[in-house]
Amino acid sequence: MMQTMAASPPSDAEVYRAHAVELVRYATVLVGPDDAADVVADAVLAAFGSRAWPTVANRRAYLYRAVYHRALDLRRGAARRQRREALTASSEHAHGAEPSLDAQRALAHLPAQQRAVVYLTYWADLTPAQAAELLDVGEGTVRKQLARARTTLRRVLDAD
Repeated sequence: MMQTMAASPPSDAEVYRAHAVELVRYATVLVGPDDAADVVADAVLAAFGSRAWPTVANRRAYLYRAVYHRALDLRRGAARRQRREALTASSEHAHGAEPSLDAQRALAHLPAQQRAVVYLTYWADLTPAQAAELLDVGEGTVRKQLARARTTLRRVLDAD
């Protein structure tokens, strides 16, 4: 009699190798290229160390959400630091030349969730339903955030 063996779940290392490149691309849109790898590393380590990790069914989606939340934490910290620095900087040092308007600067005007859905639908070529699953939000939320992002991007690009 032949026994069938249940497939064991992939190891954490296999899960990381399977998704690392796409997670870094995603994080790059959320926080920029300088911090993307660190955001992914922090998010993945936190996910692997969480009590919920062994029971997670959709590990890819879980990692996308972990990266998103780590990116939010990083941006909040950067915003707090910039506010503190602005308070201590003199007004003549605070005003520099405007950088040229490019896609990265335009995207920087968007809240994190809007940047996330723009990336997932336009760069990662996911449908709104697929993006919604990765972000653990409704498809309507993704569509609404895309519409708002397009409005903001249109306004930012027209201002230049």
